Amino acid sequence: MKRLLATFVLVFPFAAFGADSIPDSAFYKNAAEGGISEVELGNLATKKSNNESVKDFGAMMVKDHTAANNKLKDVAASKNISLPTSASMGQMATKAKLEILSGDTFDKSYIKGMIKDHEEDIAMFKKEAASGQDPDAKAFAVATLPTLRAHLKKIKSIATTAGVSLD
Repeated sequence: MKRLLATFVLVFPFAAFGADSIPDSAFYKNAAEGGISEVELGNLATKKSNNESVKDFGAMMVKDHTAANNKLKDVAASKNISLPTSASMGQMATKAKLEILSGDTFDKSYIKGMIKDHEEDIAMFKKEAASGQDPDAKAFAVATLPTLRAHLKKIKSIATTAGVSLD
């Protein structure tokens, strides 16, 4: 019994530090899922929107977030970190909702969603930049923040022009 207990005490700490022991693993996971979602929703906006500004914004999301996703993949690969290959369940639900909308209803929902997403992304990336443990994740966050801020500024401008409340 003592031997079993000793084995448990010695092995358990290592088991507890599995995949989640990677510094900033939640940041890597959330950034990957968010980036995938932004590309998918951007593609949807380019196809479904009737508003040229929204279509252009969607195309910018595809371009910029594909580039960021590729940089994140490179960083993760250099550390043997496996990233998610799809958006989160919540993000998939948002996409499903947007897929059934059309016209102004689609545009307003997409615009509001992009504002919320980018505000959340900026907060997450600022936190990583300020207090992340992994220097490569921190550098990725610092390098990506200006683009996220530009996206938020642009989508808020589109919201104002489209008459979408920023509240």
